[in-house]
Amino acid sequence: MRIVLLRSAVDDLIRGREFYETQDEGLGDYFEEALAADIESLRLFAGIHALVHGYHRMLSARFPYAVYYEVVEKTIRVRAVLDCRRDPQWIRSRLRH
Repeated sequence: MRIVLLRSAVDDLIRGREFYETQDEGLGDYFEEALAADIESLRLFAGIHALVHGYHRMLSARFPYAVYYEVVEKTIRVRAVLDCRRDPQWIRSRLRH
């Protein structure tokens, strides 16, 4: 399967990387690598995750983040990569845009 990261997901990853880099030097790189591995795992596991707010939601293995995606034919479209500590209403609203 092909994985497509929508611009919104790329922006989420950039913001997450920047946040973790301010916490500790090099942690932003680790965040980026960990989430890339999680997203890559969708090639094997796409579609098995629970539907939340209309998208499949995969929880990251190492960070409190969730990857929201949909499977359209043979393409995995990653819509958002969001911090699970955010207000659930904010997450719901963010996924509608």
